[in-house]
Amino acid sequence: MTAQPPRPLDGITVVSLEHAIAAPFCTRQLADQGARVIKIERPGVGDFARGYDKRVHGLSSHFVWTNRSKESLTLNLKHEAAEPILDDLLAEADVLVQNLAPGAAARMGLGFDTLHGRFPRLIVCDISGYGEGGPFETKKAYDLLIQSEAGFLSVTGGPEPDAMAKAGCSVADIAAGMYAYSNILSALLLRGRTGEGSHIDVSMLESLVEWMGYPMYYAFDGATPPPRAGASHSTIYPYGPFPTGDGGTVMLGLQNEREWQLFCEKVMKQPALATDERFDANFKRSENRASLRALIDTVFAELTAEQVIARLDHAQIANAHVNDMAGVWNHPQLAARDRWREVMTPGGKVPAALPPGRNMAYEPRMDAVPALGEHSEAILEQLGYAVEDVDTLRQAGTI
Repeated sequence: MTAQPPRPLDGITVVSLEHAIAAPFCTRQLADQGARVIKIERPGVGDFARGYDKRVHGLSSHFVWTNRSKESLTLNLKHEAAEPILDDLLAEADVLVQNLAPGAAARMGLGFDTLHGRFPRLIVCDISGYGEGGPFETKKAYDLLIQSEAGFLSVTGGPEPDAMAKAGCSVADIAAGMYAYSNILSALLLRGRTGEGSHIDVSMLESLVEWMGYPMYYAFDGATPPPRAGASHSTIYPYGPFPTGDGGTVMLGLQNEREWQLFCEKVMKQPALATDERFDANFKRSENRASLRALIDTVFAELTAEQVIARLDHAQIANAHVNDMAGVWNHPQLAARDRWREVMTPGGKVPAALPPGRNMAYEPRMDAVPALGEHSEAILEQLGYAVEDVDTLRQAGTI
């Protein structure tokens, strides 16, 4: 059997007081790169994301997605006997991640200022809705609420006043999780130079506001913000979904005037359209999109989706299928690049996509999704607890 090449975070230990998506998504990225992630969960209940649904062999889709390759330790942090256990874990840890309710970690003595004197090399990453300080510091925050506060909803959805739409996945949580992940990697590099741990304060609001840079600058200095345009681009046209004669839908996008000319010649088969004064610049096409849409729809109504895509490919116009989830599971590009692995869960094996970014030096870690408290006994024994001590802790409800 060939030995596994070293991964970037082999030997790094992460303790996480996490629930929902933002922190678990962050720590799963760390686990993918080889870190040991000890996930602390409430006895009997666990991370409440375990109960979101039962779509994956009786398990939650959110939980399966964000929690592979971790160890689950049940620990009631309100029990007096839990404090020395957590201290022992942090004494050996490199990183503490938490996204508890605002202020909860500090009240338990888990703020950076309190921990740094005892564990000077420990990196502490706090993930919250609005960050430390400011009038929103203690305000509860969930993904949809942050999408609203960050202005995401104002530019997403259809043009009608009541047609705003949330993203179909947890974009605010994902943004915060990824910024926490990249900040932790930076903090590990910094510690390598200074020998000292540091404090990371990640705000979901600030993470998603960063992603809103284009619409914010488009509306700079009181200018009109980009209109909501459904699945179409708000300022570039044609750029969006178009129906075809077989009932399908094709997504296409033009970026410049050279592509517009090719689109007219090779896709629309109407070369003269390229110089039509209504459409001979992007801002004109965007202003007159209803008229142009009618012309495109007329041509595409005589073609199947695959015929339209063939014309677009021939013209080297960017395009895509409008896939549903079944289409993504069966995507030929993902299969051709061998992007799927199997991971074990308490309900059985499931396919899992490799993390983005292929490094030929090593394979990402793709281990099992843990059952609640699956590793409690093993972790405590590693900390020096005898079997009878573990039994006592379990009977007392500490674990």
